[in-house]
Amino acid sequence: MKKLILLGFLTLMTLSHAKMLNGIALIVNGESKEQAIEMLIGDRLQQIAMKDITISEDAIDEKVAQIAKQNNLTIKQMQKILKKQHTSWSSYRSKIKLAMKKEQFFKTKVLASITEPSEYELELFYNKHKKAFTVPKTIKVHEYTTPSQSRMKQFLKSKNLKGITKRTLTKSTSKLNPAMLATLLATPNGGFTTSFNTGSKYVSYKVLSKQGQRILPFESAKGIVASKWKQQQQTVALKEYFEKMRTDAQIQKVRQ
Repeated sequence: MKKLILLGFLTLMTLSHAKMLNGIALIVNGESKEQAIEMLIGDRLQQIAMKDITISEDAIDEKVAQIAKQNNLTIKQMQKILKKQHTSWSSYRSKIKLAMKKEQFFKTKVLASITEPSEYELELFYNKHKKAFTVPKTIKVHEYTTPSQSRMKQFLKSKNLKGITKRTLTKSTSKLNPAMLATLLATPNGGFTTSFNTGSKYVSYKVLSKQGQRILPFESAKGIVASKWKQQQQTVALKEYFEKMRTDAQIQKVRQ
């Protein structure tokens, strides 16, 4: 079956299963291609929602400098890397600008509509999604320590053990503080954590393996529960925002 969908506000584009004619008509062959159409509509609605958001060149400069610093690069080094990747500097800055506009849109239109959850709401969410809070029982690691910050930085770059004390540990996740647990869980097997200053020495871990399973009790998982609850609410709020825009835009679908 052929379907003609009138999308007057879409820009000219071609999809593998769809052809745009005169910038307004999308012909879809075969069965319904609703998912592809929804993606097109969602992308365009987001562009419309962001049209009044402005990002200054100074703000882009600051963001680029921040990214360079996080990657231990100078601006010139970044430009060289991008050139090797066949990405122009102006194109990269345009992508940064778009990302900043999306971030600003999300903060003002989505996050602002979400209130802080009550303890009761978090407990309900936890009880409904307990499996989402499953963690390993133990995490096996190599621990690397040194009293020298510069030596630790050098080790993390070169993996040279000179001046570094190494030992193998198996940590019980039930005995880890929330911050350390989150760090080790986020580090893949074979990966290294950033260094921690314990006051007397600098420590980094290489995660070797994660064994067993256990469900975190609510009190221990509260921070993670709140984070996942917010993620869910953000998804719902974003969907509702665009649904309202769709209604206002009066998108028409005409079957042929």
